[in-house]
Amino acid sequence: MDALSYFATSWVSPELFGLTALGTFLGIYIGAIPGLSVTMAVSILISFTFSWDVNNALCLMVGVYMGGVYGGSRTAILLNIPGAPSAIATALDGYPLAQKGLAGEAIGLSTVMSVIGGFVGIIVLALAAPTVSKFAITFQPRDYMMLGILGITLVGSLSGGSLAKGIFAGALGLLVGTVGLDPMTAQERFTFGDVNLWNGINPVAVMIGMFGVGEALHQLHYMDKTVVKQKINRILPKLSDLKKYLPLSLQSSLLGVIIGALPGTGGDIAALMAYDHAKRITKNPKVPFGEGAKEGLIAPESANNAAVGGAYIPMLTLGIPGDAVTAVFIGALFIHGLNPGPLLLTEQPHMFWFTVGNLTLSNIFVLIFGLTGIKIFSKIVECPKGILIPIIFLLSIVGSYAINNSIVDIWWMLAFGILGYFMRLYRFPVGPVILGVILSSLTDQNWRRAILSERGDLGPFFAHIFTSPLSTVLFLAIVWIFFTQTPIWTKMLKPRLFRKKSST
Repeated sequence: MDALSYFATSWVSPELFGLTALGTFLGIYIGAIPGLSVTMAVSILISFTFSWDVNNALCLMVGVYMGGVYGGSRTAILLNIPGAPSAIATALDGYPLAQKGLAGEAIGLSTVMSVIGGFVGIIVLALAAPTVSKFAITFQPRDYMMLGILGITLVGSLSGGSLAKGIFAGALGLLVGTVGLDPMTAQERFTFGDVNLWNGINPVAVMIGMFGVGEALHQLHYMDKTVVKQKINRILPKLSDLKKYLPLSLQSSLLGVIIGALPGTGGDIAALMAYDHAKRITKNPKVPFGEGAKEGLIAPESANNAAVGGAYIPMLTLGIPGDAVTAVFIGALFIHGLNPGPLLLTEQPHMFWFTVGNLTLSNIFVLIFGLTGIKIFSKIVECPKGILIPIIFLLSIVGSYAINNSIVDIWWMLAFGILGYFMRLYRFPVGPVILGVILSSLTDQNWRRAILSERGDLGPFFAHIFTSPLSTVLFLAIVWIFFTQTPIWTKMLKPRLFRKKSST
């Protein structure tokens, strides 16, 4: 059999075709429920499918993965509760669109752009997997550390114009992310002797509290506000919109593939960086970012789905997981007697092309299932707040408990919900807090690894930053991004520079 035959295996077999469809459908709705992560769902599936044929098991799990990454956008747009961390950036402009009565249009646009991003990731996986994997493997601990810092410098894009508030929120997230036992020395950090804090504070509980409970408490101030009727006349995006936003979608998708191919990153960071990229390159948007800009919806949705294909690249070519879900996939492949790594493409090419074909089929099902049920889903926003807010509280409690089946996570969720309410009240952004929690482990652990590799000597550490081309590029990017968010640039230098360009 040639590569094309392997590619089409799951397309021509009714059983594999049906399992892929079922997995994608379940993944969309699992991803839409806060607390029910894709990683959890795929992990549970391993215990059910370890005795299955490997192709059957992979079809179901791939469908859940692809559908789950997209599904997180549903509740992010409708309720401002991201179903997954990768949908945090989606909520920033998706929810304001729903508040304007455009929930159907927002979901339709996010679905189409997610599928475009998914196809870009799959194409890069199929055509450039060895090249991209070689690039990803060149990242040293100091580069991962700077990648984390680069993500944290994006707080200015999420801070509503106040860099100081954004930095404060991001630093708070970093602090929360360091609670627990030190991963290298097992020393307690900020636990205050409480055993319940040894495992740290779960980022999902923080996310559900900040976005779910915090938003519900905030909405209690507007109980008398008229319910916005949703316009569901058109679900498919206009052709003119597709032409207009396609370049941004492709750029964000390529960014998502690259970030997704870096081991240990995934769609969370890719979506946030794509959002920042869209905000920087979009000149004079019709609607300001954070108030319902379509660009702010398209960029993260394209990037986080493209990151799926990117995450498969190091897994299949190097045996290194691109994110938490592909780490579970590696375990599943080993259970079924397969060895992901450098020899996979030469010794078992059929598995590589089968995976590419299965991802492609699942992405098509994302388009089909993603564009169905939108009218029903959009009615959630029209639900009276006296009913909707208790439902949000109930979903938040169930989602928090489902993380580890622990009451402690519910208490943390409620605590961060109250904190999120006061942050909204005083106009502090909550997005950077989640970003800081997510990036804390990446930044902290790789800083420690980088220093240990230099035996605690800062001199060689900084010398390598300026002698390694990759490290130098990342360092200059951090400096530039931080500088362009300062008042000196935004209020003085940038207006003068653009005035000179316009006059010429």
